[in-house]
Amino acid sequence: MRQRRTKKPKRAKNAVTLDTVRQLALSLPGVKEETSGGMPAFRVRGKILARFYKDGDTLALKTEYATREVLIGTHPEAFYVTDNYRCWPWMFVRLSTVELGLLRGLLEDAWRPLASKRQTAAHEADGNQRRTT
Repeated sequence: MRQRRTKKPKRAKNAVTLDTVRQLALSLPGVKEETSGGMPAFRVRGKILARFYKDGDTLALKTEYATREVLIGTHPEAFYVTDNYRCWPWMFVRLSTVELGLLRGLLEDAWRPLASKRQTAAHEADGNQRRTT
């Protein structure tokens, strides 16, 4: 009897890499790169907003439950959650299939509740300055 192969998610044209995530995360005020479980992790004010896994294609990202459910439902090739994370506000992102713009927004969404008011104001001022130039 033949085993049925599961389809691997298609690789995005401009696949996101560890370096891409690093640039996006470190562009947010107060974010520092450290390690968690021996892998790169990004923290603001001591709290993790994202961390890599050893497979090189998975990013664990802090998120709201409702956002997670919508993304898993609409982009199952890029987002998922395992049973042991169902009760935690985290989801997994397949870097090889996620869209860069979507990931940029999700990183900012993960950062915002952890950042200080000063950091948030600095980020908003920087964004407004970019739009006017």
